[in-house]
Amino acid sequence: MESEIEVNGRTYRKIEPVESRPLRICILERGRIVVGRVTLEDNYLVIHDASCIRRWGTTAGLGEIATGGPTADTVLDPQPTTRVHELRVVEQIDCEVTSWNK
Repeated sequence: MESEIEVNGRTYRKIEPVESRPLRICILERGRIVVGRVTLEDNYLVIHDASCIRRWGTTAGLGEIATGGPTADTVLDPQPTTRVHELRVVEQIDCEVTSWNK
């Protein structure tokens, strides 16, 4: 998350480390699904440490990997930082970070 502070009439932005941003599965228009660390900047969802979820590899949907992390059958395709206009986001699912850091 970013916050601003003003010192002697000058505005500075404090940028939080990527690791402290929430990890979410983002369901986008046209069925694209991306997981990563999310912030909102100027009407754009910015997804850091992004991966496209090509194959869920679950028996219980996306909630299964959100809480339990990727399964042996999950296929993740890493991609650069991704920006998506907020109106193109259908849903966001919070992930259990410890399950994804195995």
